[in-house]
Amino acid sequence: MTVPVPGIGLHRQSAVYRAGALGARPKVSADPDELERRARRAMSAKAWAYVAGGAGAGRTMERNRRAFERWAILPRMAAGAAERDLSVDLLGTRHAAPLMLAPVGAAGLVAPDADVTIARAAAATGVRYVFSNQGSSTMEDSARAMGGSGHWFQLYWSKDDGLVDSLVQRAEATGAEALVVTLDTTVLGWRPQDLDLGSLPFVQGIGIAQYTSDPRFNALVDERLAAPASGEKPKVTLGAIRTLVSLSRQHPGGFWSNLRSPRPRMAAETFTDVYTNPGLSWDHLATLRSRTRLPIVLKGILHPDDARRALELGVDAIVVSNHGGRQVDNAVASLDALVAIREVVGPEPTLLLDSGIRTGADVFTALALGASSVLLGRPHVYGLAIDGQQGVEDVIAGVLAELDLTMALTGVRSIGAITPDLLVRQD
Repeated sequence: MTVPVPGIGLHRQSAVYRAGALGARPKVSADPDELERRARRAMSAKAWAYVAGGAGAGRTMERNRRAFERWAILPRMAAGAAERDLSVDLLGTRHAAPLMLAPVGAAGLVAPDADVTIARAAAATGVRYVFSNQGSSTMEDSARAMGGSGHWFQLYWSKDDGLVDSLVQRAEATGAEALVVTLDTTVLGWRPQDLDLGSLPFVQGIGIAQYTSDPRFNALVDERLAAPASGEKPKVTLGAIRTLVSLSRQHPGGFWSNLRSPRPRMAAETFTDVYTNPGLSWDHLATLRSRTRLPIVLKGILHPDDARRALELGVDAIVVSNHGGRQVDNAVASLDALVAIREVVGPEPTLLLDSGIRTGADVFTALALGASSVLLGRPHVYGLAIDGQQGVEDVIAGVLAELDLTMALTGVRSIGAITPDLLVRQD
């Protein structure tokens, strides 16, 4: 297994330039804008809309990027930073780098077995992967693909408490190191790119593998199947046939038996009814300690008062995130929220940043402003679209290489030495 080491930036540069001397150029661009362009060409229209799209007019996505532009790195010279240590301690575990792969739902739109492929890439590069609750592969399959490397599990709080407990117990059984409860998706945000295509992957059975593999969820499907039929039968259209074929392919079991069975359709309907809970409250979250032995991470917090309340509740970490701009249009940038939250909670609590990270310099900036680590979202999925597992590995390696070189060029030898005095605000 290849893991990040001091000097990863020079190692990465050397490998690329040696290959270039033999006439080979990387499939995965080191330029984040070009990475997006290549990924868009590689994806279907529906996959691109779902992965790259944001809420409303996309202002939150734009704000996430502009927040990084307001900070400039101020290098220091002659610091003797010949070797750099990128490792960090998170929740009592040493991580090789301050970078994790964020959960991205319905990645099966991009590639078959997407979650398993991403898991293998995470293991190969030595970074943690937060398994998506809306994955297209089961958490058990993804954990096996990581071969013992560390992973966390994302939880969407279902309307059904039995399903919440079942998913948590399965996550524990896979060896998950933490439970990441996503708070900001109690309902889906208004996403024009998906809406204009009339495209929601879950109704096609894409992104519900954690559910169709779950005993409690399947019991809910059984109850629905046993209930008297109600409502009009769907019209037979070309679109309906395509959806039926997709459901039959994605659902566990044989394609032809699924095609003749109402179960795949009922599973998709059950999912849309129960997968998240619009009534999620602090009272629900207060029960977490009795539900799991895992460290608890709350994802989606932006307001300092919510951060303070979460820590008073005894959670182990917070992910400052606006869901990559996918939930609320015109929301505060995650990086700006991080600054405000760190100021209120002080230096000790573990804060991770999600949303807006594209480069190693972004990681450096986030760490300097108080992040304990960061989560990388869309870029690793773009790598997947372009070149499968190798593409994901290349994206991770590129981000970590730039972080390492940025540390070298700013005179920083360790992650803990990345401090606010290495930044200047540009207003």
